[in-house]
Amino acid sequence: MFTGFIPTRWLAITVIAIATLVIVPLFAPTYYVYILALIFVTALLAMSLNFVLGYGGIYQFHHAVFYGVGAYTAAIIITRFKQDAWLAFLIGPFVAALTGLIIGWFCVRLTRLYFGMLQISLGSLIWIVVLRWYNFTGGDNGISDIPIPPALKSETSAYYFALAIVAICVSVLYLIVKSPFGATLQAIRDNAARCEAIGIDVRRHQLIAIVIAAFFGGVAGVLFVALERSVFPGMLFWSFSLELFIMCLLGGWFTFAGPMIGAAAIISLSRFAGRNEYWTTLLGVILILLIFFLPEGVMGFVQARLNPLKEEHVTR
Repeated sequence: MFTGFIPTRWLAITVIAIATLVIVPLFAPTYYVYILALIFVTALLAMSLNFVLGYGGIYQFHHAVFYGVGAYTAAIIITRFKQDAWLAFLIGPFVAALTGLIIGWFCVRLTRLYFGMLQISLGSLIWIVVLRWYNFTGGDNGISDIPIPPALKSETSAYYFALAIVAICVSVLYLIVKSPFGATLQAIRDNAARCEAIGIDVRRHQLIAIVIAAFFGGVAGVLFVALERSVFPGMLFWSFSLELFIMCLLGGWFTFAGPMIGAAAIISLSRFAGRNEYWTTLLGVILILLIFFLPEGVMGFVQARLNPLKEEHVTR
């Protein structure tokens, strides 16, 4: 199905990568299996952001709110309403998509800068509600010891569950990017005024893109619950959205696979270097270095070298 969309060399690399990831739990220590699963979840979240940022030109500065909404929805359904975990996992992404629809409906009426500012405001409003509503969300304590299905109790089973869901979601995202809708979205990114002049409903396409991105962000949130069995308000905080933004820039925000590389780099750095009082400073340094020395990101740099005659995309 994908041979008509993916160049042969990239298809071969993808197959080899997936085959390698499938056998990793057979020989790797449990902690590294957990880190890999966390990278899968974060990579899906970063790719959902890149769908609207890199392909849609939509400055979604508070994308983490959809991640948190999906996770908290699943956690609350399981712990407060005592419903089946699989049902909660299914509902979580749709509530995140609904949140994206509501926030997007207001934001798409504004220009890029004001869009980002309003989204940060609305996302921060949701965050403060989660932080202060102790009786329902657990407040700053979050929700821990969330019961999950027995099939996901072990680290290995949670790893394979995350790998399978992420692989499916990434495949669907790729098909959307390569679809007529994806092509239209990229045209809007490049010149929204011209698209509007030829009859394209720019706002509608942007709103649909936001809802799609919010849905997959919610899927990532649900996977986090399956992996960590807890949720906390920091999942919705604006600083995590900044980390996602840096992941997209680091990997290459005009490339499809770039955010995967960015997520792997940032998660590995945060786990092995530690999140301390210098973490935000380190992120700032990474961002500065990217702007000056690698503005296209890792995958953008690689693709430019593999396709030297290809016209470079000019960022706006």
